[in-house]
Amino acid sequence: MPAIILALLGLFIFAMGYRYYSTFIAERIYRLDPDFQTPAHQFRDGVDFVPTNKWVVWGHHFTSVAGAAPIVGPAIAVYWGWLPAFLWVVLGTVFAAGVHDFGTLVLSVRNKGQSIGTLAENIIGRRAKLLFLFIILILVLMVNAVFAWVISNLFISFPASVLAVFIQIPLAVWIGYTINKKGKRMLVPSLIALAVMYMTAVLANAIPALQIDLVSYFGGEGADGAFGLDAVALAFLIWIVILMVYVYIASILPVWKLLQPRDYINSHQLVVGLAILYLGLLFTWPAAEVTAPATRDVADVSWFPLLFITIACGAISGFHGLVASGTSSKQLNKETDARLVGYLGAVGEGSLALITILAVTTFFATQGDFLSSYENFDMANANGLTYFVSGAGQLATAIGLTEGIAETIVAVIVVSFAATTLDTSVRLMRYIISELGQEYKAQALTKKHVATGLAVGASALLVLLPGDRGFGSGGYLLWPLFGTTNQLLAAISLLLISIWLRRKGRNFIFTFIPMVFLLFMTLWAMVSQVVFQWSWLGEEGIQMVLFIFGAVILGFAVWILLEALMIFRKEPPNSKPDQK
Repeated sequence: MPAIILALLGLFIFAMGYRYYSTFIAERIYRLDPDFQTPAHQFRDGVDFVPTNKWVVWGHHFTSVAGAAPIVGPAIAVYWGWLPAFLWVVLGTVFAAGVHDFGTLVLSVRNKGQSIGTLAENIIGRRAKLLFLFIILILVLMVNAVFAWVISNLFISFPASVLAVFIQIPLAVWIGYTINKKGKRMLVPSLIALAVMYMTAVLANAIPALQIDLVSYFGGEGADGAFGLDAVALAFLIWIVILMVYVYIASILPVWKLLQPRDYINSHQLVVGLAILYLGLLFTWPAAEVTAPATRDVADVSWFPLLFITIACGAISGFHGLVASGTSSKQLNKETDARLVGYLGAVGEGSLALITILAVTTFFATQGDFLSSYENFDMANANGLTYFVSGAGQLATAIGLTEGIAETIVAVIVVSFAATTLDTSVRLMRYIISELGQEYKAQALTKKHVATGLAVGASALLVLLPGDRGFGSGGYLLWPLFGTTNQLLAAISLLLISIWLRRKGRNFIFTFIPMVFLLFMTLWAMVSQVVFQWSWLGEEGIQMVLFIFGAVILGFAVWILLEALMIFRKEPPNSKPDQK
């Protein structure tokens, strides 16, 4: 199967989904009103609530949700063959992710920019809100720990990417100042910043002195470092400390100073990266063949329902709703901008997941090479991201880049997105801790620095715990819960949107159907994991941490769903549908 055929088919479906389906949802279901006063105007404070150009908000939203997850998930899911992964990414993006991301953004805008957790109180009740906030808190904690782990390891593996990533910070601050204080447009400065980043990556790849290789500084791999750690572990520790200091500062700054300009740069970086990879497919046609099988029978792990959990952010993700209702809704200039920001953001995410599938499945010379590399599910989990970086680097060589430069640029892109997601997630965690502080009358928790300190401290503690992957992989202790928790969050968010639509007297079937499908798959997977894998019934015996957290999250989710379904069943729809 020529990879370019799958690429063109997937992109065509995405384009049709945005052009027609999102227009139908915007006009007939969500009924966007261009004259509605958005929270960015109503509560403008220059820090979190800032009316912003729709393309800049799209850049923030797109890059915040397009971290490493839409790469990792599909790169693992091709273990079951390229066809199931391709179908779920394409159809899930159009009919589930786009509606979910778009809907949570509109729902938040219509409710004073409140987060999805607070919206649960408005729609279901206070108890549901508290349960929901605890689920969200665990989810963002997992995201913070694992993304910090991923970034640190990529810095160690690709030291030529470090300088290019860090040079983006002063460039973004300069752009934020230029735009906010002098009223200039952001497009040209952000493109200049992007050019500087890539030139830095090229130079660092050619000049070893520009590579920030902490492992070599400490004597190389296998050498003794300090504090009883070897050189690699010590380098990892230092990168984690630097990242935690960075996200603390980044998450408390006004959004216009760093978050918006940096994310706008990253939106161009993602567009450039996607263009390079898709052009690489085109220029290597017909040589670029998908060598992985379309479907594959495996004995260790069934694709049904695990496929829909493994590919989380590549098709639909509850984390997207957190970003939409947590930061993006506070920057929306007009309500009608929500279609571009929410739905097109999901399409961008789907495009990244699609090229991930194609990069990985065309990387191997023969089907035999693929099968030996994806011999079991554990190997797919361990090596999926590495196969993407190598496969993407191979595609990029088709447009004239050397393999070393191509892999460095891909690493810069992946790290930039992961860092964007990391500090957005820490900002969201600060919001949640503050909300819990308000609920339980703990005024100290409502203070910005206290809440941020707790968010950063808890994330650092989790990531530095010892784990199966060595020092600093503690985040992976809870990572098996991420997929199911993330998808449960998406299902509950779709349920909230459905209840809201029903109250408005509108047709809720377009959010209700993906909610039911997602809920069925996720609860099935979670019960299988909690009861039959992590409990005393599992083959490896009880896995206490996963069992306790999984059982709590499952119990909270079922509780919320039962209360929501009771309301959905008993409460009559609005007999006078509104016109907006």
